[in-house]
Amino acid sequence: MTHVKTSPYYPQSNGKSERWHRTIKGDCIRTQTPLSLEDARRLVARYVEHYKTVRLHSAIGYLTPKDKLEGREKEIFAARDRKLDQARERRKANRQTAHETALATPGSEPTT
Repeated sequence: MTHVKTSPYYPQSNGKSERWHRTIKGDCIRTQTPLSLEDARRLVARYVEHYKTVRLHSAIGYLTPKDKLEGREKEIFAARDRKLDQARERRKANRQTAHETALATPGSEPTT
């Protein structure tokens, strides 16, 4: 890790930090209106906990940072793949059943 200084009053040079502060303000502070400094600290602490352990992040494959840090991405991706495969099989079976029903009904044309 290295310490990097940025230009004062130039947010472009410190983009990640600026984006984090924008997220905290927009998703936490402005939506809940803290009434004191302690209340604001409590809200921010609760939001940071949610941000790290519950919120899915698209940049890391729709995982939580906690899951990524604990190395559970392979397990989670495998579970997602299993669920997708099961959903595909259910849809295939439903289409097959609908097709067979249409064939068994007199006077109806099968759809493709």
